[in-house]
Amino acid sequence: MSTVSNEKIEQVELGTGGPRAGVQGLGCMGMSFAYGPTNATEAQATLERALELGVTLYDTADMYGMGENETFLAPFVRANRERIVLATKFAIVLDPDNPAYRGVRNDRPYIRQSIEGSLRRLGVDEIDLYYMHRRDLNVPIEETVGAMAELVQEGKVRHLGLSEVTGDELRAAHAVHPIAAVQSEWSIFSRDVERTAVPAAAELGVAFVPYSPLGRGFLTGSFVNAGTELDADDFRRMMPRFNGDNAAANAALLEPVRSIAAARGATLGQVALAWVHQRAQVHGLPVVPIPGTRKPSRVEENTAATRLVLTEEELALLEPVADKVAGGRYADMSFTSAGRE
Repeated sequence: MSTVSNEKIEQVELGTGGPRAGVQGLGCMGMSFAYGPTNATEAQATLERALELGVTLYDTADMYGMGENETFLAPFVRANRERIVLATKFAIVLDPDNPAYRGVRNDRPYIRQSIEGSLRRLGVDEIDLYYMHRRDLNVPIEETVGAMAELVQEGKVRHLGLSEVTGDELRAAHAVHPIAAVQSEWSIFSRDVERTAVPAAAELGVAFVPYSPLGRGFLTGSFVNAGTELDADDFRRMMPRFNGDNAAANAALLEPVRSIAAARGATLGQVALAWVHQRAQVHGLPVVPIPGTRKPSRVEENTAATRLVLTEEELALLEPVADKVAGGRYADMSFTSAGRE
């Protein structure tokens, strides 16, 4: 296959009654947060190129750069408001004086404060898809979704989403107000969600939006050891599976990805993305991954992966990989749904 294409990607409905969007979205976090120095001009060109290729779901959050990412996206969003599906999130609390701090709030006053901040920074009257970014176990999820539903009634939000939830949590939330999408990490390396969240989403007609479908770049082969290869302010240096002995062991797991890519004339990243896209057929639900990038050429490469269909034999080669991965997704996995699955 050609590793790049000018062909527009197909569209899909984000959950029963949800918005229609390109079958691949764009994760915008790295344009101003987490992955080292950025080039604003190149990032802007990436947004524009993505839209040309049919990418319409643009994903951000209020905690990315403490609001900087939303502010960066604002001119692009306003210029193309009717053509895009805008997603942002609340719940993760940062401390400017302590970069290592990560808190979580799901209470009604915080939600109302958060939506007003996001609307102001993005320069819009309404968010298309508003996610609870992480689960605060001290607040019943029914209470959180009830507060989010008020935002729909007030015209500030069109559709609701959840991130890093279990199947039971999704069912409880959906009983209060329809959930359009669940966003959690899902890739060849990370398959926790298949235990309960994915089956529940399929049962309820909820779309799945995999974040980090390229394993934060590791599945593309762009780096092996984060601690020695990446910038000092790149947060992947703090992730167990990308450092030390774990990194070396995990790099060896890419061999079947490399062999498939070589045989298909594709890149490693395209094979990894094709695997994620095919989860839609495997599990019977809409799957819209949101690979992040800051380069137009990468958007071209990533969207071309929507047309790569892996064979049963190729899928079988990739099937055992996740069980062999060394190290957790985060240093503190209590911050995810994995410990509750």
